[in-house]
Amino acid sequence: MRKENVGVSAKRRYTNRKRSGFMQQLQSIEQFEQLKNEKTMFVFSADWCPDCTFIDPFMPEIEEKFSAFTFVKVDRDDFINVCASLDVFGIPSFVAFDGGEEIGRYVNRDRKTQKQIETFIEKLV
Repeated sequence: MRKENVGVSAKRRYTNRKRSGFMQQLQSIEQFEQLKNEKTMFVFSADWCPDCTFIDPFMPEIEEKFSAFTFVKVDRDDFINVCASLDVFGIPSFVAFDGGEEIGRYVNRDRKTQKQIETFIEKLV
């Protein structure tokens, strides 16, 4: 029985990873504060948002292309206070930090194409 639980857990991890690409999920406010000090691209989204799921298929390619950034998915429903503190009210949105300072943002409620996201990130590197 224990093996089954481990298998289910591993399957969930694989499914979550597959669904969201390589991107790690934000787990806590403390982790957010720590990651702000690194070169991090926070991707604000929600599973119910069709414009957010639209970007899922090409985000792994963007992550590989811009590997100088650590990409972290922030579920807006789980971290609404973080969204409010950064004035992120539309999703999907991107906010980049380096050394504790915000270095760029692509924040609005519109659907974003791969080209638009890459153009935004290219201006930061």
